[in-house]
Amino acid sequence: MTLPQTLSHSMKSRHSAAVSASTWRPLEQPLFRALWIASLTSNIGTWMHEAGAGWLMTSLTSSPVMIALMQTATTLPIFFLALPAGALADGVDRRRMLIMTQTLMFIAATTLGVVALADAMTPWLLLILTLALGAAAAMNAPAWQATTPELVPRADLPSAVALTGMGLNLARAVGPALGGVVVALTGAWAVFLLNALSFLSVIAVLYRWLPV
Repeated sequence: MTLPQTLSHSMKSRHSAAVSASTWRPLEQPLFRALWIASLTSNIGTWMHEAGAGWLMTSLTSSPVMIALMQTATTLPIFFLALPAGALADGVDRRRMLIMTQTLMFIAATTLGVVALADAMTPWLLLILTLALGAAAAMNAPAWQATTPELVPRADLPSAVALTGMGLNLARAVGPALGGVVVALTGAWAVFLLNALSFLSVIAVLYRWLPV
């Protein structure tokens, strides 16, 4: 290898190392790191819920309409509430809004778990509680996304956004499989209660956050 090639290879290696370091740098911020971990846990819980709720509905009814409505109950709130939630997030204390929406999701998930554990679940009740969970999640999303610039320096913002996307993809890959295992071993009620606990972890971190 010639000297210019050696220098070029060395510069590329240093650049790659610098890029790699900058990618993870937002995690050096304690609050961003805590929220990222809590968010990852919560997103895994959400995908576990998707697996558990879908399985439970198929065990409660053979109606293809009711089974299809499960996905509608999850996505329809985003269609109707995304814009109002974004406007609201710009005009209120985002931390309080996040605590409120996370608390609502905790209540809905806990109710799902308790009712399923008591073997009192019905198709319509499952659908309504899933819709409530989806509505709270739709209200939560814009405020959550808007908090990132408050947690990291401006120079680290692209890396913070990339890490957030990485966490979402990781949860999407792990959550359904883990949910299927839990449902097979215990039942859908355990998935719902684990999801509720994941919301508690986010609420605990949000309470520690004291915006300047």
